[in-house]
Amino acid sequence: MATDLLRNAVDVLPEGELERKLALGRPLRVKLGVDPTSADLHLGHTVVLDKLRQFQDAGHKVVLIIGDYTARVGDPSGRSRTRPVVSGEEIDANARTYQEQAFMVLRDDPEVLEVRFNSEWLDMPMEDLFRLVRTATVAQILERDDFAKRWSAREPISVLELLYPLLQGYDSVAVRADVEIGGTDQKFNLLLGRDVQRAYGLPEQAIMTMPILVGTDGREKMSKSLGNYVGITEPPEEQYGKTLSLPDDAMGEWYRLLLGRELDPSVPPRDAKRALAREIVAKYHGPEAAAAAEAHFDRLFVQRAAPDEMPDATFSPNGDGLVHLPAVLADAFGMSRSEARRLIAQGGVRLDDEVVAEPDVAADDLDGRVLRAGKRRFARLRRAG
Repeated sequence: MATDLLRNAVDVLPEGELERKLALGRPLRVKLGVDPTSADLHLGHTVVLDKLRQFQDAGHKVVLIIGDYTARVGDPSGRSRTRPVVSGEEIDANARTYQEQAFMVLRDDPEVLEVRFNSEWLDMPMEDLFRLVRTATVAQILERDDFAKRWSAREPISVLELLYPLLQGYDSVAVRADVEIGGTDQKFNLLLGRDVQRAYGLPEQAIMTMPILVGTDGREKMSKSLGNYVGITEPPEEQYGKTLSLPDDAMGEWYRLLLGRELDPSVPPRDAKRALAREIVAKYHGPEAAAAAEAHFDRLFVQRAAPDEMPDATFSPNGDGLVHLPAVLADAFGMSRSEARRLIAQGGVRLDDEVVAEPDVAADDLDGRVLRAGKRRFARLRRAG
């Protein structure tokens, strides 16, 4: 069982500690903290979530911490500069969606799952905060790789950022974690959590780090801000098409981390990538949706035809007889108007086969035309009323 739990892990520290905890003969409390700084979880997050599911299936209790308070600080891990501030309202809205999305991977069973929000304990009296910050030194915090690089380059580091690892460590105190799991960029934070637990007189957690999944560009880590992500709640056609854009040399990593098996080198890359895309869609939407997404892709990109069926997108002209397409795109495809404007500026919006150059177009003859956003989103324009 221990061997299965260690599969794909990069670091399991201290050496032998996880095995000692497993030998205790009781369900372990296995912690993961996620900060809701964006609205969607993507396939990169599932590398860790799948590991948590393994622990659940082995009878251990996963403690999923929604970092509604740590998100207000901003995790500096891997950052070359201070993270932009996300509003409290946006964090709270995102936090409400994270739990539902995590249940697409985790078992929603109170026997093996506990969901907590760290605002429960981090909204603490100042005296308690003083006690927490005394558990580490500035020199110790600055040993962290990203802080050390920024310090040597004279890049600014806010005092608030220095608090982040301690706040994450206090999460482990609050939930009495036996094990904490995170990406390789979290190694320092996870180890510091052991120091914080020790300072509070608690047994120290074992830590496990998992690889960081490369994005669809095959170079950078998967990130919504880089646009190289596949969201777990995205439509099947989007998931399928985005996966097929993955470079061949990144397929082995996706097979290993997302499907739990090695890529068969005897299978042609085209077939292996299609199989990968089908399995990803099937995992989150079911096998019928995966088959439909593949057929949709073939019709668009192999047969070069628009889909037979597509949703309607209604429009109403303004007083000048123009239609503001960002508003239509936002309603039709669930994107923001600013995202729609960027897509138009990048030449990613078409009316039938014509690229749209301006956000406002004449309403005449729009009725019945096909509005296309990017490569895989289509809608039939219908005049309102």
